[in-house]
Amino acid sequence: MTLHLWQQRFETWLHDHHGSDDAAHDLSHFRRVWATAQQLAAKEEVDELVVLCACYFHDIVSLPKNHPERSRSSQLAAQKTLSLLQADFPDFPEELYASVAHAIEAHSHSASITPLTLEAKIVQDADRLESLGAIGLARVFAVAGKLNFSLFDADDPFADHRGLNDQRYALDHFQNKLLRLPQTMQTEQGKALAVHNARYLVQFMAKMGAELKGDYLHCDEAILARFEPES
Repeated sequence: MTLHLWQQRFETWLHDHHGSDDAAHDLSHFRRVWATAQQLAAKEEVDELVVLCACYFHDIVSLPKNHPERSRSSQLAAQKTLSLLQADFPDFPEELYASVAHAIEAHSHSASITPLTLEAKIVQDADRLESLGAIGLARVFAVAGKLNFSLFDADDPFADHRGLNDQRYALDHFQNKLLRLPQTMQTEQGKALAVHNARYLVQFMAKMGAELKGDYLHCDEAILARFEPES
């Protein structure tokens, strides 16, 4: 069976069984992660079916960021994926189960599981690139709105004189996690893309910094210099 047919079958299953009001982890997210993974895998010797399956089911369980067991989401997703493959995709090769499960388990930032296979590294990078750039920016504030977080601390938006708290302020998530992602990337191409798109987030922060000072025409150069991603 071709990859395209497997993709169609996975999408049909998700459409029928995985209704979600989570804009950051919906079917379009799975499609984008797969599209990015294909770019990262283009010149590599990988099992594409493993990558495809992991991309489409890596967030089949995604606990909210403020859930006490958030760090177990990827492990729960791996378990559920193997169960659904056995039940609804009996022709999926059993010898690929372990590789799919590992790629799903290792994709999560909060799980802190080191990816040991190239497939897992590609899936992790592809998913983390979703947290950067314009899409990452949109997802941050979509999640913050759902959890009723404040946009930023009006008295200290860039945490100059307080500790970071991204369970309360959306903007804190940039410093707490997103701008650190380029240094966690597993592939050279993934890191290059991450640095490029992290700069977009810094530009947004610098524009916000200027506007908070009443300057609607420029960016705050101090913010640009302070948060420049390491390449």
